Amino acid sequence: MIAHLKGTLESKRDGECIIDVNGIGYLLEISNQTLDTLPGSGEQLKIHIYHHITENDQRLFGFATQNEKNLFERLITVKGIGPKSALTILSGMPAPVLIEAIVTQNTTALAGISGIGKKTAERMVLELKDKLFDESQPSVISGDPVIHSRHDEAISALEALGFTKRDASQMVGKIAGRNPEATVSEIVKLALAQMKR
Repeated sequence: MIAHLKGTLESKRDGECIIDVNGIGYLLEISNQTLDTLPGSGEQLKIHIYHHITENDQRLFGFATQNEKNLFERLITVKGIGPKSALTILSGMPAPVLIEAIVTQNTTALAGISGIGKKTAERMVLELKDKLFDESQPSVISGDPVIHSRHDEAISALEALGFTKRDASQMVGKIAGRNPEATVSEIVKLALAQMKR
């Protein structure tokens, strides 16, 4: 399996790019988020890879950051969402907004992504609201494979959603104090509800 590629960006366009690694051109399918971060043609880069293998096909999906790849891998666990649909979802909504929509169960926002219907949005919320911050999996916030404490992961999630570290720490401390058994997802959901008042 290919985990990442390091080489020269040969070309890029909506939905794909070609990376030259020692004379071999790899065609990668990418999200708009990744496309926006790519350097100019001829420049060096390292890109994270999800190597999708089926009976009849092999495809490479590229991601500018490890946490985008981790989020992609969570999305494809949802029934009815394959790699192409997951890329469409990541292209349709910035990762922090997508995470917030799933945690707050905002199916209307999720269904607003082109190609994602109401049923798929509901399935995403149902299947990912608790799995998104599963502490046994690589983080979708930091990209760090090291397992964080629920407290730290919730603070990182809130920071990624635009809150200051100080505000996030205070809110997480209050919520965790009142609900010591709360999961990261529950802490983030409660914090968002209170901080957006």
